[in-house]
Amino acid sequence: MEKVARLLSKQQGKPVLKPNKPLVIKDEVANRKPKKGEASCVTEMALVMACWKQNDFNTKLCSNELSVFYKCIERAQAEARDRSKQQTLSQGGRLLPKQATKLLKRYPNL
Repeated sequence: MEKVARLLSKQQGKPVLKPNKPLVIKDEVANRKPKKGEASCVTEMALVMACWKQNDFNTKLCSNELSVFYKCIERAQAEARDRSKQQTLSQGGRLLPKQATKLLKRYPNL
């Protein structure tokens, strides 16, 4: 704050910084979704596709690869559910964009 005040002061001649908008925080936050993690089960999916290609897309001959792929998907979805529950309980000191906007609208700048 001291640095901004010094840059805006006219005591040292012309102000160094001339803002074109008021220097206040907006009452809302951009609503961005958190970044997704890395893709899961890619190798299993590649094995299924390779099996299909070798067997002229006959699903019956690739049942073993498909079952491994579906098990991997179920495991990944369970981990994602657990991770989302854990994030909602403890967000690491960060607010979600909706929560931040709600608080900023409740206590706007004067």
